[in-house]
Amino acid sequence: MTAEAKKLFEQALARPEQERTALSDALANSILGFHDDHDLSPEWNPEIARRIEAVERGESRVIPGDDVEPCIRETLGRA
Repeated sequence: MTAEAKKLFEQALARPEQERTALSDALANSILGFHDDHDLSPEWNPEIARRIEAVERGESRVIPGDDVEPCIRETLGRA
């Protein structure tokens, strides 16, 4: 890590947890190629909550993206 990057890291560590989380998400998304120029509309909140609750109750299961991606690529013909 360069001196400049280390300085940025130290500054980030001094920020509140919510800001560090947002920064971490933004950095990860930039590496993974996701570009979220806006937040989800508030209308999505009930659906997101419903899905989280279904997973927590064991009614739904979560499949890791690494497991699903090859199936999606095959389905779309981009293997």
